[in-house]
Order: sequence, then C-alpha cells, then structure tokens
Amino acid sequence: MRLPFCAGGAAALWAILAVSSVHADMAGHGGPVRALAISPDGNGLLSGSFDSAAIRWSLKAETAEEVLRYHADAVNAVAFLNDGRMVTAGADARIAVWMAGRRQPDRVFEGHVGPIVALAVSPDGALLASASWDRTVRLWSLSDGVSRVLEGHSQNVNGVAFTPDGGSIVSVGYDLTLRIWRLPDGQPEIVKLPAPLNAVAVAPDGEIVTGAVDGMLRMLTTDGKVSGEVSAGPTPVVALAMSADGKLIAAAGIGGTVAIIDRKSRSLLRTLVGPGAPVWSVAFLPDGETLMTGGADGRIRRWNARTGDPIGSNLVGTPADPLVAYAGDHGADVFRACVACHTLSDKEVQRAGPTLAGLFGRKIASLPGYRFSDALKTMDIVWTPETVAKLFEVGPNAYTPGTKMPEQRIGSAEDRRALTDFLGRATSR
Repeated sequence: MRLPFCAGGAAALWAILAVSSVHADMAGHGGPVRALAISPDGNGLLSGSFDSAAIRWSLKAETAEEVLRYHADAVNAVAFLNDGRMVTAGADARIAVWMAGRRQPDRVFEGHVGPIVALAVSPDGALLASASWDRTVRLWSLSDGVSRVLEGHSQNVNGVAFTPDGGSIVSVGYDLTLRIWRLPDGQPEIVKLPAPLNAVAVAPDGEIVTGAVDGMLRMLTTDGKVSGEVSAGPTPVVALAMSADGKLIAAAGIGGTVAIIDRKSRSLLRTLVGPGAPVWSVAFLPDGETLMTGGADGRIRRWNARTGDPIGSNLVGTPADPLVAYAGDHGADVFRACVACHTLSDKEVQRAGPTLAGLFGRKIASLPGYRFSDALKTMDIVWTPETVAKLFEVGPNAYTPGTKMPEQRIGSAEDRRALTDFLGRATSR
C-alpha cells in the first residue's frame, strides 16, 4: 500500500461542507477512509483519511461536527481516549492528541521515522501504542509523552493491540511475525505465521486474532499458540474489528467486501458487499451489532452485522470490477493485486497510490497532485516496460529505496512481461 497526500481544493471543500450537511452514508472526506474509531459513549465517530484530515462525527445526527487538520500526509490511525480526547496518527510519522473543539492539537508526539499505521489505547487509558513502517512499536505515556521503543520486527509493523489486562502488547508485521511484548520488561514472544500480517485484534477473553494478506484470519491463545483459522475471502485482509462482547469479527478486504466471522464457531456468517471499492477500515458500535465501514470512495457506511443489511441510504450493490473488460487477459490477472492502490484512469477516484494513467514515459515521482517520498524525487528513472519489469523483479526496496510501497516481487519473467504489456494497453487510453 502506498499512502497519498491530497491537499487539493476539492478535498478541503468537501471537508468544510460536511460540517453543515447531513449525509446518511456520511460522505465528507476527499479520499479513502483509512481509519475509524468509536467514542466511549458510542455516540461519536472519528475517521481518518488519505486526504490528510480527520473528522469527528455525530452518529445520532450523521453529521460532521469537526474537521481536524494538522497532518502533512494521510491520517492512517485514529483513537478516542477514555476521557473523550482524540488521537490521530499519520504517514508523516506524527501523533496528535486533540481536545474537542480546538483547532490545533494539544500535544504532538514525535519519534517514529516512518508512517504510523495503527494505534491502541491501554485499558486504563494511561498508555498509547503505535505501530509504524519504521519497523518499530512505540509505547507512549499519555501524561507526559515519554516514549519507549520496542524493536525486533524486520519489516513494516502494521497492527498493534493491548491485551485486556493491559499487561502485554501484541504487534503484527509484514515479516510474518506476531509478537507478544510482555510488560513491563518488553521482552517479546515471537510467533511465525504463514503470511504477512496486516491487522490484529484481541478479544475480551484474551484470544488474539490476526488478518493476513492470504485472506485468512488466524486465532491464537494468550501464549501465542495457533488455535484456529477462518478464510475471510480471496483478497488480503487490511482491517479488523471485534464486537465489544468478542462474539463477532469484521474483516475488511481490498476486494470491497467485509467478512463477518463468528469467533467461537470459527465460521463465516456472511459477507457484506458494498459498491466494489476496497474497504480500508471497520469499527463496531457498543451494541455489538452495528458496524461502520470506511471505503476507498471516501464514504462511511453503517451495517447490521448480524443480518447483513445496510442501515440508512448506504450504497449497496454488486462490486464493480475495474478489470471486467479484461476478462481472460493474463496481464490483467497479474495486475489484480495492484487494484487496491492504483487506478488505470485519472478519471477515477484516487486510491492509496498514484494513478497509472499515462505511466509509460513518465519520470518517477513526477505526477502532479501526489506526494511522493523525497527519496524518489532524486531518482533518474523513467517508467517503461523495462523499468516496471525491473521494479518487480528485484523488488521496490532494492530498485526504489525510500519508497512507501511495501516489498513485493513477481518471480516469473512471463508474468512480468504480461503485466507490462497489459499496462501499455490499459494506461494509454
């Protein structure tokens, strides 16, 4: 996943208009909704977006009450504190703590050197944990901002959660490991799993649930033993939420669906189908039945998780497959893994990464309106079939060091050639 920066006038205008407008499907962000959190009383919602803004919503009125603008890049994680304050964290590696009604954060935590993608608040409300693509977890004191670094992951850390007693922190990463950090000493128990991990949640009874890029949910005991697994779907799981009673798990996938899992029976109850765009975030209301989802189209939707029915005027239908016109095209099949983050046309709503429209012949990091890593701006690469093939042959970390793009390779020369042939046809329209 790449993380964009959308600072255009349209994005700002949408955020401003949302403050005074009622939207049953809660449209206010100018980009994909990357993070959701529910207030302790269940009446408020905090959302973070690739548009670099966070919005505090009233769930009763379904209106935006406040737009929080501070971060210089995507807001990837949000949380409510026990006292009603809000926390936002972003791809700019900063954490901001807010009081409702104030235009600037009361406190800013700095220390991470890569995008922050997940937050967790300790049960007693005294500590904040953050997960970052700088391969660390940090533990912050909310009283004085003092932080502690937990090191050990060898790739991006994508998720973090506290155990119910607050005695441990669980982190998951792209390095295939789940780590249980026992506090106060912080020594981890390390569990190796079969696939890169994108998300983690912990049940009230202490059971750990992870979501992986292979579409699987894996359950682990408090001491890290795998105790079950469920397939959430064919596409990577990118977000997890658990109901307050621990009975239901919502697993969001980049394919545009959300799987509702019965945790005790390890069974798929139903799949919620939205408009087809990736679902980046999920959160349960305290009733254990109402689920909020945040999509790539910038909208927040409300569902009855037990029946699968949308609540309000949510847009529901068959997922729109952007590759339907390329059925049977091998290159399109290879590209399907890229659909979550990249569009083929600049007429579509921007996703996590820049559009690929007009890709070949374009210098790296030169697309207007997208904030690229500083390291990319100094590179002398022009995208051609050969350079794109090389990118996936050696991997982004080796070919474009400093990129926000996670490590991925295409081992088959035939697959790389099919992909570049497809991009030549599909992005030149």
